[in-house]
Amino acid sequence: MANTGNKNPGNFANDREKASEAGKKGGQASGGNFANDPGRASEAGRKGGRASGGNFANDPKRAAEAGRKGGQASGGNFANDREKASEAGRKGGENSRGGGRTS
Repeated sequence: MANTGNKNPGNFANDREKASEAGKKGGQASGGNFANDPGRASEAGRKGGRASGGNFANDPKRAAEAGRKGGQASGGNFANDREKASEAGRKGGENSRGGGRTS
């Protein structure tokens, strides 16, 4: 059951033995498991936050809107004070400095 006609070497459809071996290895050998490397996990978290589209540093209006929406939906601190929620959103957008800490 060699993978002779398939141009995609990552496709295990024609090689059950290869698929079984990959399944046994699972996340341990994949390089995607950060359980044993907190520094790497932290770095991935920082990169993820910057790349996610959820960073309001360059869009204070969007930050204010998120603050308003968050306050309305949360039932928490800002539930009855839209102005307070908006202000929190504005402050968050102004102070985020691009998502990463600068020392």
